[in-house]
Amino acid sequence: MRAVVVGAGSWGTVLANVLTKNGHDVRIWAREPEVVASINEQRVNRLFLPDCALSEGLVATGAMDVAVSGAELMVSAAPSHAVRAVSTQVAEAQPEGAGAPVVVSVSKGLEPGTDKLMTEVLQEVLPASSVVALSGPSFAKEVHQGQPTAVVSAGHDIVATETTQRAFSCDTFRVYSSTDVVGVQLGGALKNVVAIAAGIASGLGLGYNPIAALLTRGLAEITRLGEAMGASPRTFAGLAGMGDLILTCTGTLSRNRTLGVALGQGKTLEEAMKGKLTVAEGVKTARLAVDLGRRHGVELPIAMEVERILFEGKAPKQAMRDLMERELKSELWQ
Repeated sequence: MRAVVVGAGSWGTVLANVLTKNGHDVRIWAREPEVVASINEQRVNRLFLPDCALSEGLVATGAMDVAVSGAELMVSAAPSHAVRAVSTQVAEAQPEGAGAPVVVSVSKGLEPGTDKLMTEVLQEVLPASSVVALSGPSFAKEVHQGQPTAVVSAGHDIVATETTQRAFSCDTFRVYSSTDVVGVQLGGALKNVVAIAAGIASGLGLGYNPIAALLTRGLAEITRLGEAMGASPRTFAGLAGMGDLILTCTGTLSRNRTLGVALGQGKTLEEAMKGKLTVAEGVKTARLAVDLGRRHGVELPIAMEVERILFEGKAPKQAMRDLMERELKSELWQ
């Protein structure tokens, strides 16, 4: 099919390459002229995915009307804070009377200012399209290397969900399906906050016990909030929940864990983010998660402590101590 990937960061670029290798006619839209040039002329995205050769059939463009023309499948890969603005450009560029493509959201975050899920934003801006979320444990570099990877596509429209499954699946990239759009996206967004906490623990020089506790109690927080928002608790035991949480909290390729390590070693947020081209989504999501928790009456102690470290300058050691000295409770997540 004809596909377009909107957003040429590392994840968007790798997914465009997967679709191209699967035999689809793929264009990728990039905001940066240098990214367009390097993909088309050198077969590599030197800014966001250096040293990873791309398929010959992949075409990059900076013209949104050219990118979306005739697309049957659109992958939204912009950072979460930019999804509304970029998808508005898509809506303005789509020819009148053109068929609405299936839209696949791969951005893991919440919208600042509204706390909305990415599928909600996309459905508002592109109301004629069926919107699907794609999430799960998947470092872009390892997907490019062909390492076996499993993710999940979630949508209310079973045809759109299965279209996404078939479009992306191959011998190294397996896509499962789900109808839990809320749970799949919350797992993908909130695990980044827990990953910052896990990185902080590593930066403080703590061992395996604290990491295990943070992952387990982090999953409890995500599940509690997810249930309050209508998600199935079973989703958080799957790829978009536990799977992505384990990867992002323990893998050295994780941007959010890396940021946390720097914070645990004593750097400020500004120092930890200096010179970084890619977004650590957990920074914005920490504050949004706490807002969501308050709105739904759900306590998120790990997210609250991460927010205080990020935005109030709280000492990481004190945050860890405060988590340990909270009122004693049952382990039951309710």
